Amino acid sequence: MPENKTLPDNWGRWGAEDELGTLNLITDEVRARAAREVRDGRAVSLALPIDPTPALSGPFAPAAGPLSPVQQVMLHTGIPVATADLVTITNHHPRSTHLDALSHQIREDGQVYPGRPATEVVTPAGVQHGGSTPFAAGILTRGVFLDLAADGPLPSAHPITAADFEAAEGRENVRLESGDALVVRCGWSMTPDPERPMPGITLDAVRWMHERGVSLYLGDMGDAHPPLEDEHPGALHRVALLNLAMPLVDATAVGELATVCAELGRYCFLLSIAPPRIHGLTGVPVNPQAVF
Repeated sequence: MPENKTLPDNWGRWGAEDELGTLNLITDEVRARAAREVRDGRAVSLALPIDPTPALSGPFAPAAGPLSPVQQVMLHTGIPVATADLVTITNHHPRSTHLDALSHQIREDGQVYPGRPATEVVTPAGVQHGGSTPFAAGILTRGVFLDLAADGPLPSAHPITAADFEAAEGRENVRLESGDALVVRCGWSMTPDPERPMPGITLDAVRWMHERGVSLYLGDMGDAHPPLEDEHPGALHRVALLNLAMPLVDATAVGELATVCAELGRYCFLLSIAPPRIHGLTGVPVNPQAVF
């Protein structure tokens, strides 16, 4: 595994008070470039659908099985005029499309981006710096879709490298520029399968994202489970998110996007992400929209 001193790093790049990280790369010019991608008006959601699990016990409890990312309690108010419900959301669930905040990962020295003690930042009252608060304005940039699974899902335990990204760029006749969001399809689910080692992002791929100026990563797959042999474990979360301060959208739904891109012959689009304005979270569910 590489020494820490060899890892790419953005701490200090945008100052001691920064909470945006690589979202700083999304300039007005980048947003204008993204807007020019809208020509057909076609929109595609990149969020996985979620069926809530009733948060009940006793004879009304759901059958045993994997729990949904959303637990729901029905609250009946004003019957028969109105109903309401209470939901509990697990933000970092592998079957929920969610945006990781910068405070989601902590360095071994106990600090979070851009160099604050985690004990002061992550409190019982919520995240005080580098949480979901900076996402309240929304994210608008150009999305570039690199389909690594155009010929079928990536092989088990495949190390995703810069060469994979550049090969996809060549096939699709696109080039990822500074401030763009990188959207990747591997043909896998993020839910770990103990029978099949997952492919995953390598440190080489993270360095490439750093050099290209990627502002945001979205993918159906991220870090390998179990970690790839001779690789930095968790390169996407422990280097891209933690060191580069690059927000990640985990568990992105990209199947329909792949179909639309192939149909239109276009792999760039306006990407819009408008998270709920809930402050102080380590992550937040999102419904990214690709608009062509």
